[in-house]
Amino acid sequence: MSDQQIFIGEGFVGEGVNAAHVNTVMGARNGPVGTAWATALATPRTGHVPFVAVARPGSPILPFTLFVNKAAIENDLHGTLTWGAAQAGLAAGVGQAHIDGHVPDAAETYVLIAAVWVNPAANDEEAVFANNRAATLSALAMARSSAPDMDLAIAAMTYPQNPYFRQG
Repeated sequence: MSDQQIFIGEGFVGEGVNAAHVNTVMGARNGPVGTAWATALATPRTGHVPFVAVARPGSPILPFTLFVNKAAIENDLHGTLTWGAAQAGLAAGVGQAHIDGHVPDAAETYVLIAAVWVNPAANDEEAVFANNRAATLSALAMARSSAPDMDLAIAAMTYPQNPYFRQG
């Protein structure tokens, strides 16, 4: 992978308040993704404090992964689900992506930015974990496969829908 190559992915899994939406950007530490990674870590803003994600305390996810919460923390449960179940789901998803070949072998030379949505109304720790694991894996698989397919993307864009809007 060249220093300039950037892999972008998106994954959405689940329904209702415990659904997960993960966006990923992966690239070389010494390239533009590395610069964005360091800049985001050094510039937190109210309600959004990017942090180095870990599988366990003292065991960072590899490639080094910056967890960026897309929803400002609204209450104790939301914080616990974001920093607990969603972070653990991210770690498990990256781990499975390694096993499935969606992460380059030399992961120590890359960084990963993961923007993670946890709904402030989320209420099921196991669902948040499972959905973030699957959404992370899906995003990394997309990023490494040059997906989405253009014909499928155009068809989807012609009749867009999401959990908040369905074209009539």
